[in-house]
Amino acid sequence: MSVSKERITKETKIAITLKRGLEPSVINTGVGFLNHMLDLLAFHGHFVLDVQVDGDTDVDDHHTTEDVGIVLGQLLAELGQDKGAINRYGSAYVPMDETLARSVIDISGRPYLSFNADFSKEKVGSFDVELVEEFFHGLVINARYTAHIDLIRGGNTHHEIEAIFKAFAQSLRIAMADSDVQRLPSSKGVIE
Repeated sequence: MSVSKERITKETKIAITLKRGLEPSVINTGVGFLNHMLDLLAFHGHFVLDVQVDGDTDVDDHHTTEDVGIVLGQLLAELGQDKGAINRYGSAYVPMDETLARSVIDISGRPYLSFNADFSKEKVGSFDVELVEEFFHGLVINARYTAHIDLIRGGNTHHEIEAIFKAFAQSLRIAMADSDVQRLPSSKGVIE
């Protein structure tokens, strides 16, 4: 199953297609570091992304990064509509050399993000590291997940962010995986 969405504002024009799979992704956000992180997210989450963005990067990378997170979250919600036999919960620790990140996800229908990361520097190249939280906020709220993302041990700023994206991808892959128990993973009988 493949899902697609376009979002057009005065600041960005975004078209994203998302499906599960192991093929290479095609990502062009106009923000090199974001391209790299989305490629890692797709690879480690076992997704295939086609992302095309025309954003106001002449201003800065904020609108592009945040809006890509929003659209990706909406697509993940659509892709994961059938919650009848998913694991629901996923967690992962990912080391990236000297750094260590943890991500814990509940496909709960209750959007909440706890993001705890003290990055070593304010920028990676020209990319403002504060945008990492903006990206995940847009994604998690629109996907309607509960997510706790923590940078446990820091070092190189690029490694810190890469570990976070990989940990999130791994925990998401586990949460969305088919469960060996064929029933809705909720004692309430509903995940909204």
